[in-house]
Amino acid sequence: MYDAVVFDNDGVLVGRTPFDTLREAAWEAFERVGVTDPDPDDVDSVAIGVAPATLSDVCERYAVDPAEFWRIRDDSATLAQMTDVRRGRKTPYEDVGVLAHLDANLGVVSSNQQATVEFVLEYFGLADRFHTAYGREPTVASLSRKKPSPYYVERALEDLDADTALFVGDNESDVLAADNAGIDSAFIRRPHRRSTELTCQPTYEIDDLHDLVSLCGRAGTDRR
Repeated sequence: MYDAVVFDNDGVLVGRTPFDTLREAAWEAFERVGVTDPDPDDVDSVAIGVAPATLSDVCERYAVDPAEFWRIRDDSATLAQMTDVRRGRKTPYEDVGVLAHLDANLGVVSSNQQATVEFVLEYFGLADRFHTAYGREPTVASLSRKKPSPYYVERALEDLDADTALFVGDNESDVLAADNAGIDSAFIRRPHRRSTELTCQPTYEIDDLHDLVSLCGRAGTDRR
């Protein structure tokens, strides 16, 4: 049915990064710009899911340049996640092997850093599975481009030269990004999403990546 499938990375291909890892990276970013005693609430607010206005407010309180702080924060987050990968705290899901059986060009679009996405895919030998992979640049502008914005999804679709495409994600923002890009979506109910109630409607709900075989698998491919 589809000539391209685009995947979110964290929570879909590999496990999610523990919040404490991202929080420690955010704390380190404050220290690297000379703020040694930030408010813990401010640390939490720039650890994950950061909006441009939040970043601006936090940086104004500490008289820190937002562009410089965000570059350092993203660098710290990437280095911390690399450490998690090497220590086995962040690993691929067991069903990623099914990617080899999908009859479509594959891509990745993540709201994580570009450097993090590239490292994770290379480290786990997954990079060759994908024709293109996008994460965020370490810039303030990238915060307005992350999902549910279709910005990176549309860039991936252009690379894949796709007429019909499916986006696979584990967040409501993934479903909305697919809608905004005008393509179908599959919400994957990994264990951390078993009880999640959505306020938007994906095209499909799937239990794991094997369910994609019926949508775009090679003829004769078994589900397991």
